[in-house]
Amino acid sequence: MTYDILADLVVVAHLLGIAFIIFGGLLVRRRRWLLWLHVPAVIWGVTIITIGFTCPLTPLEKYLRRLDGQPAYQGGFIDHYLAGVLYPDDLTWLVRSLAALIVVVAYVRVCLDLHRRRSRPTVDTGPDPASSDPGQR
Repeated sequence: MTYDILADLVVVAHLLGIAFIIFGGLLVRRRRWLLWLHVPAVIWGVTIITIGFTCPLTPLEKYLRRLDGQPAYQGGFIDHYLAGVLYPDDLTWLVRSLAALIVVVAYVRVCLDLHRRRSRPTVDTGPDPASSDPGQR
């Protein structure tokens, strides 16, 4: 029973990681410090998809399922839990493309926001009274 709960927690962590890769760019617009977490996550996700290696969370989940006496599923996490479950198998390319588009659009918005902030004129309020010469008071 404990291994089953641990395996379920790994599934939740995996799903949260995928959601962060897809939607984290939208969070970065509000919390700039998340950029330092999101960029490596996106690189990780793109690398897994393009090179095709297995995320370490998948074998961990399968191992925990086997320890609990359950059979381990074949294939990868996305194929098992998402493809054919959340969206039809023949739309896999579309869903992955939409996820990539969300990431790109979010980062274009972040870059545009940063550019707008940098190009705004600064307001000159005159000399700072605290930094003026004490002899002039």
